[in-house]
Amino acid sequence: MALAGSVVELQASSVKKKTAVSRSWILLDHYGKGTVLDADKYAIMRLVQIHARDLRILDPLLSYPSTILGREKVIVLNLEHIKAIITADEVLLRDPTDDDVVPIVEELRRRLPKVSAAEQGQGEEEACAQDGEGGEENEFPFEIRALEVLFEAICSFLDARTRELETSAYPALDELTSKISSRNLDRVRKLKCAMTRLTIRVQKIRDELENLLDDDDDMADLYLSRKLAASSSPTSSSDAPYWLYGSPNTGSKRHKSSRASGTTVQRENDVEELEMLLEAYFMQIDGTLNKLATLREYIDDTEDYINIQLDNHRNQLIQLELFISAGTVCMSLYSLVAAIFGMNIPYTWKAPGHEHVFKWVVIFGGMVCASLFLSIVSYARRKGLVGS
Repeated sequence: MALAGSVVELQASSVKKKTAVSRSWILLDHYGKGTVLDADKYAIMRLVQIHARDLRILDPLLSYPSTILGREKVIVLNLEHIKAIITADEVLLRDPTDDDVVPIVEELRRRLPKVSAAEQGQGEEEACAQDGEGGEENEFPFEIRALEVLFEAICSFLDARTRELETSAYPALDELTSKISSRNLDRVRKLKCAMTRLTIRVQKIRDELENLLDDDDDMADLYLSRKLAASSSPTSSSDAPYWLYGSPNTGSKRHKSSRASGTTVQRENDVEELEMLLEAYFMQIDGTLNKLATLREYIDDTEDYINIQLDNHRNQLIQLELFISAGTVCMSLYSLVAAIFGMNIPYTWKAPGHEHVFKWVVIFGGMVCASLFLSIVSYARRKGLVGS
């Protein structure tokens, strides 16, 4: 309850200051009790002792990407709709009335006091088992437990959005393959845009977790309770040998009298528990990204199939155009016969007794035009221009 005294002052000052833009926050302590605050950014900066540049990351109007920052006394998280400031014993969560944030607040209220009660109940058992492996503290500190809840919430949120997208996308793609229409194409286009945006969001959070896992110093910065205990301790761990920092198994090899002090020194740089926690959520977010990649491949395959269908239809139209053009040429030649007989020029076959000439000219012209049409079609098939 390090901030309990400042909360009352903050609530009183927030009533007086109406010129600055206020945002709704909820403050949760390690007992799970929540206090709703309507405070501006300057009041929040004084409350948690955070810089303005770090608080700007949580401003929804600035559209900052997903970020995880470990500072001296706080952890700043901007994970999609989750915008939180974590201290060693309290959590500040922005916009607690948001539909996506309300379940997170309830989960924090449910899990934080439960873990704290378990720690209090196990205190005597841990004190009696310090000379064995059971003497090592297995429970995470408050800030790591809060991080676990927030990471679990964002991973579940993105996985749910991915499942919703899959539920809508796969039937739409199957319908498009069976019937290509403007309605189905527009529907798939919107789904592809939504998938692209979701992929970028998931990829950003995955990159943040990966960068955090690659740097032990960044993970060590997330242990606020450890840094607070080190700064408040009258003795410094700098007198301990250097090899104590890099050997996770030296505690089991030393004498019982020196195990307690050696474990304290070792834990200052020990991030194995946090690394295992982050790897679990990294694998979960990576699985979500793989689902989106599979969906993208399915969309690409559907687009290729549609393009093949369109090419086939285009080829059929070209063949039809070839047949029509050949028939038009032949009919143009055949119409030449009618044009010749329609001229007002006195010919000998127009004289009485030569009527049979018109009949044979028409028959012979039709045979010539039909033969020409068949010759064009057979030549096109022989050259492979049309299907057999």
